[in-house]
Amino acid sequence: MNQKIINIKNVTKIYKIGSVRVNALNGINLEINRGEFLTIMGPSGSGKSTLMNIIGCLDTPTSGAYLLEDEDVAKLNDNELAEIRNKKVGFVFQTFNLLSRTNIIGNVELPLIYSKGKPARSRKDLISDVIDSVGLKEWERHKPSELSGGQRQRVAIARALINEPTIILADEPTGNLDSRTGEEIMAIFQNLNKEGKTILFVTHEIDLARHAGRIVYLKDGIITGEEKISSPTNAKEKLENMPKLEDKINSIGENALT
Repeated sequence: MNQKIINIKNVTKIYKIGSVRVNALNGINLEINRGEFLTIMGPSGSGKSTLMNIIGCLDTPTSGAYLLEDEDVAKLNDNELAEIRNKKVGFVFQTFNLLSRTNIIGNVELPLIYSKGKPARSRKDLISDVIDSVGLKEWERHKPSELSGGQRQRVAIARALINEPTIILADEPTGNLDSRTGEEIMAIFQNLNKEGKTILFVTHEIDLARHAGRIVYLKDGIITGEEKISSPTNAKEKLENMPKLEDKINSIGENALT
Protein backbone atom coordinates (compact mmCIF):
# COMPACT_ATOMS: atom_id res chain seq x y z
CA MET A 1 0.00 0.00 0.00
CA ASN A 2 1.40 3.38 -1.02
CA GLN A 3 2.11 5.81 1.80
CA LYS A 4 1.51 9.51 1.20
CA ILE A 5 4.49 11.66 2.13
CA ILE A 6 3.03 14.91 0.75
CA ASN A 7 -0.64 15.91 0.80
CA ILE A 8 -1.62 19.31 -0.58
CA LYS A 9 -5.24 20.32 -0.11
CA ASN A 10 -6.80 23.24 -2.01
CA VAL A 11 -3.66 25.37 -1.70
CA THR A 12 -3.65 28.92 -3.02
CA LYS A 13 -0.85 31.46 -3.11
CA ILE A 14 -1.48 35.15 -3.71
CA TYR A 15 1.29 37.71 -3.96
CA LYS A 16 0.55 41.41 -3.49
CA ILE A 17 2.69 43.81 -5.49
CA GLY A 18 1.50 47.25 -4.51
CA SER A 19 -2.20 47.25 -5.29
CA VAL A 20 -1.86 44.32 -7.71
CA ARG A 21 -2.77 40.77 -6.67
CA VAL A 22 -0.99 37.92 -8.42
CA ASN A 23 -2.64 34.52 -8.07
CA ALA A 24 0.32 32.16 -8.39
CA LEU A 25 -1.60 29.06 -7.25
CA ASN A 26 -5.36 28.60 -7.52
CA GLY A 27 -6.61 25.65 -5.50
CA ILE A 28 -3.94 22.96 -5.88
CA ASN A 29 -4.75 19.41 -4.75
CA LEU A 30 -1.87 16.95 -4.97
CA GLU A 31 -0.84 13.74 -3.25
CA ILE A 32 2.67 12.33 -3.58
CA ASN A 33 3.65 8.88 -2.37
CA ARG A 34 6.84 8.02 -0.53
CA GLY A 35 9.48 6.88 -3.00
CA GLU A 36 7.72 8.38 -6.02
CA PHE A 37 9.48 10.15 -8.90
CA LEU A 38 7.16 12.98 -9.96
CA THR A 39 7.60 15.65 -12.60
CA ILE A 40 5.82 19.00 -12.32
CA MET A 41 5.62 20.43 -15.81
CA GLY A 42 4.37 23.73 -17.17
CA PRO A 43 5.36 26.92 -18.99
CA SER A 44 7.00 29.92 -17.36
CA GLY A 45 4.57 31.60 -14.98
CA SER A 46 2.52 28.44 -14.43
CA GLY A 47 3.30 28.31 -10.70
CA LYS A 48 5.84 25.46 -10.76
CA SER A 49 8.48 27.17 -8.64
CA THR A 50 5.88 28.58 -6.24
CA LEU A 51 4.52 25.09 -5.65
CA MET A 52 8.02 23.72 -5.11
CA ASN A 53 8.82 26.51 -2.64
CA ILE A 54 5.74 25.63 -0.61
CA ILE A 55 6.55 21.92 -0.66
CA GLY A 56 10.10 22.73 0.44
CA CYS A 57 8.86 24.99 3.27
CA LEU A 58 10.55 28.03 1.70
CA ASP A 59 7.13 29.69 1.43
CA THR A 60 3.67 29.28 2.95
CA PRO A 61 0.24 29.02 1.29
CA THR A 62 -2.21 31.91 1.41
CA SER A 63 -4.93 29.34 2.08
CA GLY A 64 -5.39 25.58 2.07
CA ALA A 65 -3.40 22.90 3.90
CA TYR A 66 -0.03 21.25 3.32
CA LEU A 67 0.65 18.00 5.20
CA LEU A 68 4.20 16.68 5.17
CA GLU A 69 4.36 13.16 6.60
CA ASP A 70 0.88 13.83 8.11
CA GLU A 71 2.15 16.96 9.87
CA ASP A 72 0.37 20.26 9.20
CA VAL A 73 3.17 22.57 8.08
CA ALA A 74 1.10 25.68 8.88
CA LYS A 75 1.31 24.83 12.59
CA LEU A 76 5.11 24.73 12.68
CA ASN A 77 7.24 27.61 13.94
CA ASP A 78 10.25 29.05 12.11
CA ASN A 79 12.74 26.77 13.87
CA GLU A 80 10.70 23.68 13.04
CA LEU A 81 10.40 24.75 9.40
CA ALA A 82 14.17 25.31 9.25
CA GLU A 83 14.66 21.81 10.67
CA ILE A 84 12.52 20.35 7.87
CA ARG A 85 14.46 22.27 5.22
CA ASN A 86 17.73 21.05 6.68
CA LYS A 87 16.88 17.42 7.44
CA LYS A 88 13.92 16.22 5.38
CA VAL A 89 14.30 18.10 2.10
CA GLY A 90 17.26 18.48 -0.25
CA PHE A 91 17.22 21.29 -2.82
CA VAL A 92 18.80 21.31 -6.30
CA PHE A 93 18.49 24.48 -8.40
CA GLN A 94 19.18 25.37 -12.02
CA THR A 95 21.87 27.91 -11.08
CA PHE A 96 23.72 25.54 -8.68
CA ASN A 97 23.99 28.19 -5.89
CA LEU A 98 27.52 27.18 -4.91
CA LEU A 99 30.01 29.25 -2.89
CA SER A 100 32.57 30.35 -5.45
CA ARG A 101 35.52 30.67 -3.04
CA THR A 102 34.93 27.32 -1.38
CA ASN A 103 36.01 23.93 -2.69
CA ILE A 104 33.67 20.97 -3.21
CA ILE A 105 34.18 19.68 0.32
CA GLY A 106 33.21 23.03 1.81
CA ASN A 107 30.16 23.41 -0.42
CA VAL A 108 28.89 19.92 0.35
CA GLU A 109 29.56 20.35 4.07
CA LEU A 110 27.55 23.58 4.35
CA PRO A 111 24.19 22.06 5.45
CA LEU A 112 25.99 20.09 8.17
CA ILE A 113 27.04 23.34 9.84
CA TYR A 114 23.41 23.80 10.88
CA SER A 115 22.98 20.17 11.95
CA LYS A 116 23.57 18.69 15.38
CA GLY A 117 24.78 15.31 16.49
CA LYS A 118 27.35 14.45 13.81
CA PRO A 119 30.85 13.99 15.30
CA ALA A 120 33.78 15.26 13.25
CA ARG A 121 34.96 11.83 12.09
CA SER A 122 31.57 10.66 10.82
CA ARG A 123 31.05 14.05 9.20
CA LYS A 124 34.31 13.70 7.25
CA ASP A 125 33.41 10.19 6.13
CA LEU A 126 29.89 11.24 5.17
CA ILE A 127 31.13 14.12 3.01
CA SER A 128 33.64 11.85 1.28
CA ASP A 129 31.02 9.16 0.61
CA VAL A 130 28.48 11.63 -0.80
CA ILE A 131 31.05 13.28 -3.09
CA ASP A 132 32.10 9.84 -4.29
CA SER A 133 28.48 8.87 -4.95
CA VAL A 134 28.12 11.64 -7.57
CA GLY A 135 31.43 10.76 -9.24
CA LEU A 136 33.57 13.65 -8.01
CA LYS A 137 36.01 11.93 -5.66
CA GLU A 138 39.05 13.17 -7.60
CA TRP A 139 37.72 16.73 -7.69
CA GLU A 140 36.87 17.34 -4.05
CA ARG A 141 39.60 19.97 -3.53
CA HIS A 142 38.58 21.98 -6.60
CA LYS A 143 36.50 25.15 -6.55
CA PRO A 144 33.35 25.68 -8.66
CA SER A 145 35.21 27.87 -11.18
CA GLU A 146 37.40 24.86 -11.99
CA LEU A 147 34.43 22.62 -12.78
CA SER A 148 32.13 22.12 -15.76
CA GLY A 149 28.42 22.87 -15.51
CA GLY A 150 27.61 19.20 -15.07
CA GLN A 151 30.18 18.83 -12.31
CA ARG A 152 28.79 21.87 -10.51
CA GLN A 153 25.33 20.35 -10.59
CA ARG A 154 26.75 17.12 -9.17
CA VAL A 155 28.18 19.17 -6.30
CA ALA A 156 24.74 20.70 -5.76
CA ILE A 157 23.19 17.22 -5.68
CA ALA A 158 25.82 16.01 -3.19
CA ARG A 159 25.07 19.02 -0.99
CA ALA A 160 21.35 18.20 -1.17
CA LEU A 161 22.07 14.63 -0.06
CA ILE A 162 24.45 15.35 2.81
CA ASN A 163 21.78 15.34 5.54
CA GLU A 164 20.19 12.19 4.09
CA PRO A 165 16.78 13.76 3.29
CA THR A 166 13.77 11.71 2.25
CA ILE A 167 12.71 14.24 -0.41
CA ILE A 168 14.75 15.84 -3.21
CA LEU A 169 13.30 18.95 -4.89
CA ALA A 170 14.95 19.69 -8.24
CA ASP A 171 13.91 22.95 -9.92
CA GLU A 172 15.01 22.94 -13.60
CA PRO A 173 18.32 21.24 -12.64
CA THR A 174 19.30 20.54 -16.25
CA GLY A 175 18.30 23.94 -17.63
CA ASN A 176 21.90 25.17 -18.03
CA LEU A 177 23.33 21.89 -19.31
CA ASP A 178 23.81 20.27 -22.72
CA SER A 179 21.73 17.21 -23.64
CA ARG A 180 24.24 14.53 -22.66
CA THR A 181 25.15 16.18 -19.36
CA GLY A 182 21.45 16.59 -18.63
CA GLU A 183 20.95 12.85 -19.12
CA GLU A 184 23.86 12.17 -16.74
CA ILE A 185 22.09 14.26 -14.09
CA MET A 186 18.80 12.45 -14.76
CA ALA A 187 20.60 9.13 -14.31
CA ILE A 188 21.71 10.28 -10.85
CA PHE A 189 18.15 11.23 -9.90
CA GLN A 190 16.80 7.91 -11.16
CA ASN A 191 19.41 6.05 -9.14
CA LEU A 192 18.50 8.05 -6.02
CA ASN A 193 14.85 7.19 -6.63
CA LYS A 194 15.72 3.49 -6.82
CA GLU A 195 17.40 3.89 -3.43
CA GLY A 196 14.11 5.13 -2.00
CA LYS A 197 14.31 8.91 -2.31
CA THR A 198 11.15 10.79 -3.22
CA ILE A 199 12.04 12.99 -6.21
CA LEU A 200 10.08 16.06 -7.33
CA PHE A 201 11.43 17.39 -10.59
CA VAL A 202 10.36 20.65 -12.23
CA THR A 203 10.84 21.15 -15.96
CA HIS A 204 9.17 22.56 -19.06
CA GLU A 205 10.73 19.93 -21.36
CA ILE A 206 8.58 16.88 -22.10
CA ASP A 207 11.58 14.65 -22.93
CA LEU A 208 12.97 15.19 -19.44
CA ALA A 209 9.55 14.91 -17.80
CA ARG A 210 9.19 11.37 -19.11
CA HIS A 211 12.07 10.15 -16.96
CA ALA A 212 9.59 10.15 -14.05
CA GLY A 213 6.76 7.77 -13.24
CA ARG A 214 4.13 10.52 -13.20
CA ILE A 215 3.77 13.97 -14.75
CA VAL A 216 1.56 16.67 -13.25
CA TYR A 217 0.71 19.46 -15.70
CA LEU A 218 0.41 22.98 -14.31
CA LYS A 219 -0.88 26.10 -16.05
CA ASP A 220 -1.93 29.47 -14.60
CA GLY A 221 -1.64 28.09 -11.08
CA ILE A 222 -4.01 25.19 -11.76
CA ILE A 223 -3.34 21.48 -12.26
CA THR A 224 -4.76 20.83 -15.72
CA GLY A 225 -4.08 17.12 -15.78
CA GLU A 226 -1.65 14.35 -15.00
CA GLU A 227 -0.12 11.40 -16.81
CA LYS A 228 1.26 8.13 -15.48
CA ILE A 229 4.32 6.92 -17.39
CA SER A 230 4.28 3.13 -17.62
CA SER A 231 7.82 2.96 -19.03
CA PRO A 232 9.87 6.00 -17.95
CA THR A 233 12.88 6.92 -20.08
CA ASN A 234 15.92 5.12 -18.71
CA ALA A 235 18.67 7.75 -18.60
CA LYS A 236 21.47 5.19 -18.26
CA GLU A 237 20.33 3.31 -21.36
CA LYS A 238 19.84 6.55 -23.28
CA LEU A 239 23.38 7.65 -22.41
CA GLU A 240 24.77 4.46 -23.90
CA ASN A 241 23.33 5.49 -27.26
CA MET A 242 24.38 9.15 -27.12
CA PRO A 243 27.70 10.28 -28.59
CA LYS A 244 30.23 11.75 -26.19
CA LEU A 245 31.62 15.25 -26.80
CA GLU A 246 34.95 13.92 -28.03
CA ASP A 247 33.15 11.65 -30.50
CA LYS A 248 31.22 14.64 -31.86
CA ILE A 249 34.43 16.63 -32.26
CA ASN A 250 36.14 13.76 -34.06
CA SER A 251 33.13 13.35 -36.33
CA ILE A 252 33.17 17.06 -37.21
CA GLY A 253 36.88 16.85 -37.94
CA GLU A 254 36.46 13.81 -40.18
CA ASN A 255 33.63 15.45 -42.11
CA ALA A 256 35.75 18.56 -42.64
CA LEU A 257 38.46 16.46 -44.28
CA THR A 258 36.14 14.71 -46.72
